[in-house]
Amino acid sequence: MAPTFDHPGEQAAADPIKLLAIRETPLSLDEVFRAVGDDASGGTTLFVGTVRNHDGGADVDALGYSCHPTAEAELRRVAEKVVANYPVRALAAVHRVGDLRVGDIAVVVAVSCPHRGEAFEACRKLIDDLKHEVPIWKHQTFSDGTQEWVGAC
Repeated sequence: MAPTFDHPGEQAAADPIKLLAIRETPLSLDEVFRAVGDDASGGTTLFVGTVRNHDGGADVDALGYSCHPTAEAELRRVAEKVVANYPVRALAAVHRVGDLRVGDIAVVVAVSCPHRGEAFEACRKLIDDLKHEVPIWKHQTFSDGTQEWVGAC
């Protein structure tokens, strides 16, 4: 079983990082959206990554995500970097591990900021850095029987 990291109640009240999780269970858009609700924010941006039925011109039949034991710490580091560089009022990031099907939600990130432009920029930075820096790997099986690891060193 993949590790689950949920620590939404452990931050101080002033900490804008509201929810960070790596889960084997299906993800909830409502949970992430609620986590970043903030009355002082004029913009909230939510990104949802889903499993698509193709990659690189090949049909995808199966997909699985796995993570390194340091993934939680790296996710926090990425979130803290976004908070340090943007006027983030609230931030949440949840990534799924395990076997997924086409159409399943693989990742949800959300950021609330005083203005919409800041929210878009911070959310894009959050998802881009999560994809590049957090040790979560994707294993794809294609309809022709070939396989590929994505994100593995």
